[in-house]
Amino acid sequence: MNVPKLAEIMDAAELLFDREELEDAIEDIADAIHPDYADDEQPPLFVTVMHGGLPFAGQLAFALGERGLDVEFDYLHATRYRGATTGSRLAWLHRPATPMRGRRVLLVDDILDEGHTLKAVKYWCEDQGAIDVRIAVLATKAHDRCVDDICADYSGVEVPDRYVFGFGMDFHEQGRNLPGIYALGD
Repeated sequence: MNVPKLAEIMDAAELLFDREELEDAIEDIADAIHPDYADDEQPPLFVTVMHGGLPFAGQLAFALGERGLDVEFDYLHATRYRGATTGSRLAWLHRPATPMRGRRVLLVDDILDEGHTLKAVKYWCEDQGAIDVRIAVLATKAHDRCVDDICADYSGVEVPDRYVFGFGMDFHEQGRNLPGIYALGD
């Protein structure tokens, strides 16, 4: 398969949300999360879904810290895409090392598309003994194909039902570090 380079697709790509808009959305998410955990005796386990969730998770963690909410970090790497543009079977590349029994867990990911990965990860956390698992995503895709029993508790922006990339999301493992969210051109 001959994958175009990122530079080859950028002229036709549409900027959906720039960095400033995304930073504002992250501040809004932090405002929504803070009161839900502020009175807990133990900090929530803040679990970043790699690789896509990394840029969003870093900024969200700082925004929560600015509000006085401490979090305990861990990460997981579960993917259905492996560089492709369509998903397949879930592959676990790394599971969190922090015990979840009796913990409140905040899963942090780049996007809720159909929800297969996040549903599997959420159920896995519950099977590990987490007493509460919530999901924060930077973006939610607008369509009616989401799997049952999964939704984002906190979401920043809604993107159209198109292939999107940037700010953690990739185009064939390219463009994750773009400071905005783009839609692939026709």
